[in-house]
Amino acid sequence: MTETQAPAEFFGFKDSRSVDGTDTRAIPAFVFGEELADLAEQDDRIVVLTADLGRSNRATDFGARHPERFVNVGIAEKNMITTAAGMAASGFVPFAATFGSFAALLCAEQIRTDCAYPNLPVRVLGHHSGMSMGFYGTSHHSLEDLGMMRCIADLTVVCATDANHLRALLRLSLDHPGAMYLRLGRGRDPQVYDVVPDLALGRAETLRDGSDLTIVATGSEVHPALRAAEELARDGITTRVLDMWTISPLDREAVVDAARTTGAVLTVEEANVTGGLGSAVAECLLDAGLAPRFRRHGVPDEHVPVGPPAALYAHYRLDGPGIAAVARELLTKGTTP
Repeated sequence: MTETQAPAEFFGFKDSRSVDGTDTRAIPAFVFGEELADLAEQDDRIVVLTADLGRSNRATDFGARHPERFVNVGIAEKNMITTAAGMAASGFVPFAATFGSFAALLCAEQIRTDCAYPNLPVRVLGHHSGMSMGFYGTSHHSLEDLGMMRCIADLTVVCATDANHLRALLRLSLDHPGAMYLRLGRGRDPQVYDVVPDLALGRAETLRDGSDLTIVATGSEVHPALRAAEELARDGITTRVLDMWTISPLDREAVVDAARTTGAVLTVEEANVTGGLGSAVAECLLDAGLAPRFRRHGVPDEHVPVGPPAALYAHYRLDGPGIAAVARELLTKGTTP
């Protein structure tokens, strides 16, 4: 086999587990079309829009069952958000889905001015967020979206943890009065919730309790945070793990209680550490006049290398062992990396 004849899999550029054979019911980025199709059977307000990514996000699952309420606008993401705003103004609850890098970065003005400012019930789904696009590079990495979206007034910002969590978010969003940005991960996020949880906006979920440290994680980093807590437990360190799935509004009470009862707080996010979850928690602690041992952990303020997601997570210590190592540094050295 010559180099020009060799398929992408031969060089390791393509992960066969990410193609059509993957069980789509366990893939958050793929579940939303199926779940919304089910919900739409009883709610005729639901419409779904995508920008030529119906197969990547499985919006086609919705389109197959409700073609009259499915719109593919083509490669026109800004137009998609404005179109969704018009639908919302007409009484619909539109769900507009595209890559997180396009949704938040490319469409920030439309999300702010067309959706949040007039308080319209548009749900923007930014899937394949963080570094999950791997080889596609900086243009497709979505590391700034949490910082950008949470500073938009009247915009609710939430992160899906796994497939069951996403199902709960979609159901919860139906009667939310304003605009919402839903951040989805790579699509193969490990299961954290065995059943669909009962969620309330602005309320963090305590997944594990402890007295030595609190890890405040969101989205794709919740599962590795739990793995880190298990590893720390073997060293006698008990760790509270909070799933801070609502970035805006933040569960300030949970943050304050964690600081007061455990004395050390580590935030973990698959995002730029500037402006995202870590910054939100830091602001909360400062406002409350608290100064626990504290550290923001995520992607440094830099453009990440091109590579497979798993390698990038390990490189930035955003896997279980990496988070555990950062936690030990916090407990022994304080806030200095």
